[in-house]
Amino acid sequence: MTLDYNPRPSMGERINDLVDAALIDERDNEVPRDYLGASRLGVPCERALQFEFAQAPKDDGGDFSGQVLRIFAIGHMLEDLAIRWLRAAGIDLVTEKPDGGSQRSHRQFGFSVAGGRIRGHVDGIIMGAPAALGLRMPALWECKTMNAKNWRACVKDGVAISKPVYATQIAIYQAYMEPSVPGISNTPALFTAINKDTAELYHELVPFDAALAQRMSDRAVRILQATDAGDLLPRIAQSRDFFECRFCAYADRCWRQDY
Repeated sequence: MTLDYNPRPSMGERINDLVDAALIDERDNEVPRDYLGASRLGVPCERALQFEFAQAPKDDGGDFSGQVLRIFAIGHMLEDLAIRWLRAAGIDLVTEKPDGGSQRSHRQFGFSVAGGRIRGHVDGIIMGAPAALGLRMPALWECKTMNAKNWRACVKDGVAISKPVYATQIAIYQAYMEPSVPGISNTPALFTAINKDTAELYHELVPFDAALAQRMSDRAVRILQATDAGDLLPRIAQSRDFFECRFCAYADRCWRQDY
């Protein structure tokens, strides 16, 4: 009799592999985003954003793993819980259009400019709240989930310093939602951060930063124009050892300078 000492994956490991494979397959069958999203405009490297917009292939292994996709899914579920919690607290939070259809992105409030090449979908709009809160309406509502370390940094320093990508997203939304929701740029947005480790909630009022919205709008136009012209925008660093470069899904392509 031959003994086989080769390790075999456990049942649990096999289940996890099947779950992750299903999530990856679901992700791969999604329609690629053909626009610059407001949620991404604050990313530091314009070349990385250009690659995203041009739908350049990612490096081998650059796509999100099944585990990361599970983390994203948990974040979406926690945001849904936050909506329920705020409504239970007496806040009139509107998150979907009644005639938006079956797709979540179609039901969400949002904006589309530059011929649909720059778009965004907001988490919600506050139309009413208990007087004791002193909130002004209408107000943009944005919600993010974070691990404990990032959540504590956000509480300590505020969203603009600790999470500038989120601050950019808020400013762009306040600017471009103004035509459809008059007054939304005149009232501070309510930013909610959920600590995924402890379920603690952090809320911050974020006044409209018109200068930031303008800079990021100019950046979006610059990316569109450069991509149309076939010109590569500058990378964020001159060394691949730079933090942003080491974790970029386009690092190999970036340093070959082609797309």
